[in-house]
Amino acid sequence: MSAFTRHFKHWPPGLPRTLAVPQTSVFYNLEVSATRYPEKCAIDYYGSRLTYAELKRQVDALAGFLQQRCGVAKGDRVLLYTQNSPQFVIGYYAILRADAVVVPVNAMSKSEELRYYIGDAQASVMIATQELWPEIAPRLGELRHVVLGAYSDYLAAQTDLPVPEYVRAPRAPRPRGAALWHEALGAGLAPGEHLAGPGDLAVMPYTSGTTGKPKGCMHTHSTALATSTSGCHWRGASSGAVVLAVLPMFHVTGMQGGMNTPIQAGATAVVLSRWDRECAAMQIERAGVTGFTAITTMMVDFLANPNLRKYDLSSLTTLGGGGAAMPEALARKLQDTLGLEFIEGYGLTETMAPSHTNPPQRPKKQCAGIPIFGTDARVLDPETFRECGPNEVGEIVMRGPQVFKGYWNDPEKTRQAFIEHDGARFFRSGDLGYYDEEGYFFITDRLKRMINASGFKVWPAEVEAMLYAHPDIQEACIIAARDAYRGETVKALVVLKPAARGRVAAEDVVAWARERMSAFKVPRVVELVEALPKTATGKIFWRKLQEEEDARAAGGA
Repeated sequence: MSAFTRHFKHWPPGLPRTLAVPQTSVFYNLEVSATRYPEKCAIDYYGSRLTYAELKRQVDALAGFLQQRCGVAKGDRVLLYTQNSPQFVIGYYAILRADAVVVPVNAMSKSEELRYYIGDAQASVMIATQELWPEIAPRLGELRHVVLGAYSDYLAAQTDLPVPEYVRAPRAPRPRGAALWHEALGAGLAPGEHLAGPGDLAVMPYTSGTTGKPKGCMHTHSTALATSTSGCHWRGASSGAVVLAVLPMFHVTGMQGGMNTPIQAGATAVVLSRWDRECAAMQIERAGVTGFTAITTMMVDFLANPNLRKYDLSSLTTLGGGGAAMPEALARKLQDTLGLEFIEGYGLTETMAPSHTNPPQRPKKQCAGIPIFGTDARVLDPETFRECGPNEVGEIVMRGPQVFKGYWNDPEKTRQAFIEHDGARFFRSGDLGYYDEEGYFFITDRLKRMINASGFKVWPAEVEAMLYAHPDIQEACIIAARDAYRGETVKALVVLKPAARGRVAAEDVVAWARERMSAFKVPRVVELVEALPKTATGKIFWRKLQEEEDARAAGGA
């Protein structure tokens, strides 16, 4: 069997190896689901429900406002600056209905960061929510139009769920320079004919910017539909699915898994604006959630809830996620608690979420999975670009229908992101990994996140995964610390479980690691901390910790 098809032996039974990507726009999925299931719940927002028919009606109304009042034309970029909410979903699909391009912005972005997105995307219209107005107001000179919503407009039902205060906040008076959401929807402006097709730009999420300024990833309707269509088929998603949408929708995993795939399937999305383990458990029970996609840090918190066992979580049938390998000890605990395997996947902003995922019938732990429909993935030596064999670590490269078209207004970065190999154009992921004899891929780390200790290469993600097996460790992050003898050494920043604080010392962690890891992998330095910084998507912000460590070392030099 070919090295590039060996994973077919473990392909989900009954599924084709490639899928025809719909030759439509992403918006068309909403039109179809609203026609098929008009009275079905599309969004459950803290117990308040929005049907597919009403969702489409509001999308059309906002699209008409964008076109007729804001001057939005085909191909224009429109900023979407809000947390998970009906406004995010309606705003997203209204922009697409207006034949424009969604530029999803992290709701934690500050005003100066907005300045960059506005200028780089050449956008003049923004859809946002009222709690973010203080950041928007200084940018009014750069924006022609702002449509401003209040989350509480969608809290129609009484609830005892722990709704965040900013979500409950009543609608504020209209600030100068903005149009209010309910006014835009009530203007009664019909949109023009929908013209966008599969090859047109649909969404332009920005990369995290960890290696420089954020870059806009150009995704067409077709590349976005590639992963949402894959998601519908891989786990058999149907109109009966109820998905817990807790990952941020501005990020491609939350966007596809919590919004676009459920809408394509005619399913229900149970939306939370902010992660809350208690609210998540309550909504799983009340809404009958069948699918829960999360990152490792959310799962750690979810399982740490002392009240978890009082909830009926039996409706769950699928559990999965990505972003970082799920430590084996945590995966076992999830299986013991929920009776489900955690299905891991792997993807990037440039691949509109997954390029790989584990086959549900035969997953492997701490594994990115196998290339999904129509995806060809290889491993190349990052220096010589030689093709690597099984179990050889190199840079993962891929090609497939979900790969982006390039970075917005940056032909040089686009050129650097691709490589010609074996007669085809592959995207360079920047991630190090390998595939095993069965064709399953494993991520060892970012290409530049490697510790060189006396010539031994240490992959931080591997050490972190081992530390999670420690019974008293809640979270851990591995970074490089300077060492006069070894050049670099391994440093662990560790958050202990509450019961272990004051009882377990740093040297105890080192001693525990010495018994379980190769000597060169053992953290020589362990720092016990109260918490670890997180990115907007909830991942541990290792780069920030590394930069702080480097600054301290430079200051002491």
